[in-house]
Order: sequence, then C-alpha cells, then structure tokens
Amino acid sequence: MDLVCIDFLSMEPDSRGISNVLVVTDHYTRYAQAFPAKNQKALTVAKILVEKYFIHYGLPVRIHSDQGRDFESRLIRELLTTLGIRKSRTTPYHPQGDPQPERFNRTLLAMLATLGQEKKRSWSQHVASLVHAYNSTKSDATGYSPYYLMFGREARLPVDLCFETSKDGTEERNHFQYVESLKQDLQRAYQLASQAADKTHLRNKRAYDQQVRFQNIQEGDRVFLRNLGLKGKHKLDSRWSSIPHVVVGKMPNLPVFRVRPEGGRGGIRTIHRDHILPIGQSVRIPVEQAFEKTTVRPRTRSTRTRQRQPIMRQREEVSEMTDSSSEVECDHTSIPYRDYVERLLKRKEISDGVSVCSQYEDAMEPNSVQSAEENTFNSNKTKTTDNEAKRRSLRDDGFLI
Repeated sequence: MDLVCIDFLSMEPDSRGISNVLVVTDHYTRYAQAFPAKNQKALTVAKILVEKYFIHYGLPVRIHSDQGRDFESRLIRELLTTLGIRKSRTTPYHPQGDPQPERFNRTLLAMLATLGQEKKRSWSQHVASLVHAYNSTKSDATGYSPYYLMFGREARLPVDLCFETSKDGTEERNHFQYVESLKQDLQRAYQLASQAADKTHLRNKRAYDQQVRFQNIQEGDRVFLRNLGLKGKHKLDSRWSSIPHVVVGKMPNLPVFRVRPEGGRGGIRTIHRDHILPIGQSVRIPVEQAFEKTTVRPRTRSTRTRQRQPIMRQREEVSEMTDSSSEVECDHTSIPYRDYVERLLKRKEISDGVSVCSQYEDAMEPNSVQSAEENTFNSNKTKTTDNEAKRRSLRDDGFLI
C-alpha cells in the first residue's frame, strides 16, 4: 500500500450512541474499510489505525486526509513519525483533494439507506457486511473488485456456493507454484486496472474542463476569496468576501495559491484556485456600513418572567400611591366597589392616626405639652369631619347604603 486516505463520516446516532465512521481506503486498489466510532478524537483515530488496520494490512508509505483537528493533532503526527509514515493533507474547504473516501462515503450512505427501519436503528452493526459487499463488487474505475486487487483472488461468497462457481480446492499446488501464479495474476490485474483508471480519469477531466474558463493568476494580482465557514443559514449572503487579497505565491505543480489581505492586516492563507475570484487592479471596493447582526431569540418562560417583573413593580408603586392619596380612586380589583371604598377609608384613618402620633412625639416638650394636646384635638376633629363629609357624599351618590 503506497497511499491510504482517511476521513470521517457523520450521521444520525444509532441505538448504541454511535454517530461516526472512520473510513480508510487504499488509493490504488479502492479497497475500503469503515470503523464505527463514538467520537472523532485523535486518541480514537490512533487506536483504530493501529489495532484494526495496520496490524491486518501493514504500514502504508503515506496517509492522506483533510485538515481536521483529529488528523492534524500532535498525537497522530508523533505516531506516524514513529512508524515511518509520511503525512499529507488537502487544502482547506476542498474535499476534491481527498476523493476516494468522499466517494465511498456517498456509496456507504446509499447502501445504509436500503436497510429496513429496524436495522437502521442499529446501522453500526451492519457496516462491516455492507463494506465487504462493496469490496467484492467490480469497480468501474479499475475493472476489478477491490478485494481481488488487494488479495489476488476473488472473495468466496455464499452466492458462489449456491451456483457452484468457486473452485472446490482439488487442484494440488505447492507454495512456490501458488506464489508464482498469484504474482502473475496480480501483475496482469494491476496493468489492466491502471489502464482502466487512466481512461476514467481522462474522461472525467474532459467533462470537467468543458465547464472551466482558464484565467492565469500571477503574483501581485488582486483577488476575492469565497465566503467559507459561514454559520447558520446564509442563502442570501454574498458568495465572495468583500475584502480584497493579494497573491503572494503559488505551490509548484498545484493550483494552490498563498494570499494575504491587501491592507496588510491578517496572516497568509493557502487556498485552492476554485475559491479565488480574480479582480482588476482598477476595481474600487465600496465602503459598506457595518450593520450589527441581531438575533431574535424565541420567547421562553424565563423571558416572559423577566418581562413581567418591571410591570409588577410598576403596579405596586401605583397601588401605594393610590393608598396614600386623599382622593378615592377605583382600581380593577376582584372585590366589590363598596368593600373597596371602605378599605380605602380605613387605611386613610390609620395613616392619619400614625401622622398624629408622630406629631405628638415631636411636640412632647415641657413648654409645649398643652399646645400639642390642643393641636392634636383640633386635628382629630378636622379629620373626623372630613371623613364624615366623604361618607355623606358617597352615600348621596349611591355608593354607600
């Protein structure tokens, strides 16, 4: 194995809580393996590669992946360095750079969709059998099954036993004859597979080039970058960023460029040609007003409680003002109006009595005891007269009987 590509496939969790699948494919033979995993941590990736792949198929020369944190961590880097395996990666937001796992993910999802509803709830238990069916099927790109290119023979399946198409094993050969026969078969298969793969690549290249309009990009050119990594719904957002960038370099023999912001603020980014839009040197960038994005949150029970608190405090203040006022005011209460008026009058009398006591205490001095008693008597008399007048007016109006 010269080149092995890895990628993660995420889907709905099954009954055991598994929602991730680590896909490992051999680039030349298209032989694939899928390992269900509960998370995408670097430790999980390292354990699966060592315990479930390397000890069965050997160490590859190079491992290729995207720039996910689980594949670019220090643990994975030290593991591959210790085992003598080189590491390569794709450019950001360019899944075409890792085509084998991406194409297999699509095939695996289509195969899982054919399961019944009961089996879909435990889909992780059926991944191994579906992957084996994929490896035993002839590939259109190579003309051979991935299983044959990997092991030099076709897999013996139950359908072969039903139609008696597999060998019965009566042919006697020693180990040397078996090795020579296997070597010749593999060499012939690899040669035909390479020719078929080249024809497929040329056909795909012609179809892709028909939709591409070539435009040469040199160092110093101004470009726009595609808006990548947007969160939430962004169907109405612009496809290209409004910040112009300048090309500062190009990767050798690859359509990958290094760009930096035109104003000098920001670091250098490495990005694929598909995410670059060239603009002229005389193009002016309009200054747009930065509108603050506001998010409307749904109304919850706690939100409604917080909104009601100021209103309740305001009602309490109005109630206190109503109780302390000398005028008779009507509030929307659940008690009869007659009882409400009598309560107001009683509160008024109590408040008047408290104010009289405070005046009496202030006036308790040796030289003013008699004057304080006279003032208190006159005040009580005046208050009683006012209360009787209010009762009489309410009784005349028909509020009191």
